Amino acid sequence: MRPRLPEAQSIRALALLLYVALVPPALGAPRDTVDSLANLIDNNFYDPQKARDIAGELRRQAQAGAFDAVSDARDLASVLTRKLKTFDHHFNVTWRGAAMEGQGSLETQDRVSNYGFRSVEMLPGAIGYIDMRFFADFARPDDPARAAADAALQLVSGADAVIIDLRFNGGGSPAMVGYLVSAFVPSDANVYNRILRRGGGESERPKQPYPHPRLDVPLYVLISGRTASAAESTAYTLQAAGRATLVGESSAGAANPGGELPVGEGFNVFIPTGTPINPVTRKNWEGAGVQPDVRTASEHALMRAEILALESVLAKNPSEPRALDARWTLEALRAEQTPPRGPPLTEYKGTYADATVSTGDGRLVLRRGRQPPLTLMRLGADAFFVRSEPFRRVLFERDSGGKVKGFSYVRSNGQSFWYPRSASEP
Repeated sequence: MRPRLPEAQSIRALALLLYVALVPPALGAPRDTVDSLANLIDNNFYDPQKARDIAGELRRQAQAGAFDAVSDARDLASVLTRKLKTFDHHFNVTWRGAAMEGQGSLETQDRVSNYGFRSVEMLPGAIGYIDMRFFADFARPDDPARAAADAALQLVSGADAVIIDLRFNGGGSPAMVGYLVSAFVPSDANVYNRILRRGGGESERPKQPYPHPRLDVPLYVLISGRTASAAESTAYTLQAAGRATLVGESSAGAANPGGELPVGEGFNVFIPTGTPINPVTRKNWEGAGVQPDVRTASEHALMRAEILALESVLAKNPSEPRALDARWTLEALRAEQTPPRGPPLTEYKGTYADATVSTGDGRLVLRRGRQPPLTLMRLGADAFFVRSEPFRRVLFERDSGGKVKGFSYVRSNGQSFWYPRSASEP
């Protein structure tokens, strides 16, 4: 539980935040701020010649009075960011001011955000799913960020296919990039990006790779226009290595890593201090972004990847005992994607032994005793599946007159339970 601030301190902190939010921050001399920014870029941007060109352009615009009319510090940060992003997608200028300093350490933020691992689960059909929102840094084998990665990978170690969701991931540490990649490629694979910097560089290859890589498991990586930086590096590396299928939309195109530096007067700037080069493609994804192998709207990427994963699993092992689980799940996903037609749902409403079937929001709802209600989705004319558990089906049967007389509640493992319709039903 996070420690509470003393009441007076908490009130002062809230007052400062409200002041910053409601009172536009006054700006001193924009030319001085721009000059300081230009100096930082000149001394730190990974390409010395390009650094001089960018810094020179900023100074020329400032001397010409391009920023003199800007009176709000936040506006200046926004204007400078837009200008700098034309040179590199990683540039970013922010204004936080003294009131926003000390709002919590990065280590604390990483911990309370579970080191970027938003969720890890086994989807129906034995498809492992990892949702990552950022890449936490780590340097030692016993660092908690690495332990979180190990735990996530262990939880999907029994999956028949794995989906890594990077659609909402803005990046982070190259250390996590290398470690995740190492979980799916041979230990000696020459696939890792080398980050070139002034006077040298380093590889994203981890010093201690994941000890139990899964080299043959079907792997899918979800990307979107929000996927950036280290998240893009992971997707690009696995794609270039021929190890993963990328599903979704083109990524942000912010390839060049760096760090944030103080400009002064409450301003900070993120400056790219390196550029990655992939040993397979001999280039990177700056500007253009990482391109998906299967292009689809980002909001549909997970379902599309699930279908691809299940198809791959069934193609490899069509007769394994749990293949029916995968097949039923695949049929359910396809039916959800393109709903089939059938008789009106009102024909199924009623009481069946100790169960009831009702309608709600255009769907059937099954209640059995005191168990939680189950939403049913149509699979065929009189066939439905449980939406959250597609390996369970509800198959209605009709009498000779065409009236629904009951249903079978069936599992893919062969279990079946018959629920006759109440004789008192009209």
